[in-house]
Amino acid sequence: MDQAIYNRYRTQTSYRLKLMHEFKKTANPFDPRKICSILLEQGLLKSSHAREILKKKDIFLERLNRSRSPDATGNVADSGKNIIDVIVSLNLRRADNPNLPLDEEVIYQALAKKWKIPFERIDPLRLDLNTVTTTIPRSFALNHLVLPIRLRDCRLTIATPNPFNEEVFNDIKRACNLEIDVVVSPRTTILKLINEFFGFKQSIAAAKDQFSGPSVDLGNLEQYVRLKSLEELPSNDHHIVNAVNHLFVYAFDQKASDIHIEPKREHSLVRMRIDGVLHTVYKLPKAVHSAIVSRIKNLARMDMAEKRRPQDGRIKTDKGDVEAEIRVSTIPVAFGEKIVMRIMDPDILFTDLERLGFDEKELEVYRRMASMPHGIILVCGPTGSGKSTTLYSTLNSINSPEINITTIEEPIEMVHEDFNQIAVQPQLGITFGSILRNILRQDPDIIMIGEMRDLETAENAIQAALTGHLVFSTLHTNDAPSSIIRLLDLGVPHFLLQSTLVGVMAQRLVRKICVYCKEEFTVEPDYLSEQGISLPDDRDRLTLFRGRGCPKCRGTGYLGRTGIHEILKYSDRIRALTTPDTDVNAIRLQARKEGMHTLRESAVKKLLAGITTYQEVLRVTWDTD
Repeated sequence: MDQAIYNRYRTQTSYRLKLMHEFKKTANPFDPRKICSILLEQGLLKSSHAREILKKKDIFLERLNRSRSPDATGNVADSGKNIIDVIVSLNLRRADNPNLPLDEEVIYQALAKKWKIPFERIDPLRLDLNTVTTTIPRSFALNHLVLPIRLRDCRLTIATPNPFNEEVFNDIKRACNLEIDVVVSPRTTILKLINEFFGFKQSIAAAKDQFSGPSVDLGNLEQYVRLKSLEELPSNDHHIVNAVNHLFVYAFDQKASDIHIEPKREHSLVRMRIDGVLHTVYKLPKAVHSAIVSRIKNLARMDMAEKRRPQDGRIKTDKGDVEAEIRVSTIPVAFGEKIVMRIMDPDILFTDLERLGFDEKELEVYRRMASMPHGIILVCGPTGSGKSTTLYSTLNSINSPEINITTIEEPIEMVHEDFNQIAVQPQLGITFGSILRNILRQDPDIIMIGEMRDLETAENAIQAALTGHLVFSTLHTNDAPSSIIRLLDLGVPHFLLQSTLVGVMAQRLVRKICVYCKEEFTVEPDYLSEQGISLPDDRDRLTLFRGRGCPKCRGTGYLGRTGIHEILKYSDRIRALTTPDTDVNAIRLQARKEGMHTLRESAVKKLLAGITTYQEVLRVTWDTD
């Protein structure tokens, strides 16, 4: 062994042994030497970093304390900073895997392992509001950083960053007359959930008392709403305002795409769609339902007095450093007004095309289509298949000061100042077709039409394409070849279609395997064939991936979604097949000969690459053969 390497190894080893010896000497489990020795022992922290942390810990702590901001009462929030916060604030990488951060969760996992106490990453969607908020007072929970998370068989599970508070746990045991189980969770998670759940509970409880009688006016209309952070919520704010604020903040935090508030006979359900799946978040008292709906309608500039007709509105608010928009829809159901809010996240809507799930060949074909000087490009798929994201991202990628992009939408999904966006308003006679007739006088280069739903819209889009404009639009068809038949069924003459169509892309969204609990397994190809999945080649055994289920993915095994695509280039041969009596199977066969991959084949690629599971392939796609 090289002498320099040996000396460095001996120095690091001796330092590690010294720290572990100091760990045994001190009684404080959060002593900086103990914490560093545990992280060194488990290979998470470099010796050089440990030395620097211990040498400068007082400086780091002082810097952290200075950075703390006062809360609404003027007091400094988030007290109790310790050596773990110092390590997290340094943004170090893990010594065993430099690609991963040494964050607070990893540190507490390591500590829990050393302490031989279970670690739990709390999923807020699985917490029961009453269990969290009625077991112990909020002040007690904040003072001692304890959070009740489960009550089963007369045993209460308490999450805490400090599992050595025996006196505190004994107090809870005596007060609740329950056996106590303790799990370790990150301190910031405990603080955040205490604020969220107790704040929401207090708002709902107060609102229940206030709104159990006659309804009252909730205030003036607003178009732009600045959501206050949990620390900024003043105690004298209206309870319903606080409750709705909590819902929005919670939805942003969970990366939900939709919020559903559904009235039932005895209560009101709050559900959120995360990665395409609905999760029940809260059960609210029925007495507060109408007040919450009225508050949301107020913010969305809707008629609060109208409860018998469906209404649509929108709310613009802030999500961190960017503006987000929330589309609001209400409809009368059996037990009251149901309200659904779709969250339009600019971080998702305006993303790079490379991040939408295209493989290299698909991306090249699609970019070539989008760079055409004129013609019609269609994006097809059902509601929730990512069409809006694809179109906005495409327009954003080709946008420049030299071109004029005009969109016609119902409603405008996300306001973007670089686009000239027009909202369809049928009650005023402003339809897709009527706007298209006048839009050419606005000298557009690129036109995006929210949906090609009737012959008038299709004819005007074709006229725009014939006069030298590039037109993007969507269709609700199951696959790319069917869109040609759909346009012919609308009444578009086949010769106009031949002259203007550039290409069609159908797409879907499949859930991605959770990277935190991803594992390999083998399967027989014959088993997949029996399920209806054909593989591109013959293999004896196939190695696939799946998610075991963990707190980060809420036990589902999936985290995030990605696109699968079917891109049809409108070639000369397919043009020749486009007649009044066009056979969709003939178009599909020709497109396959020219290299088109079906949605099923695109999904199978994701399956073999370890991105998704065969269950998702079967759920989202079908075998066109």
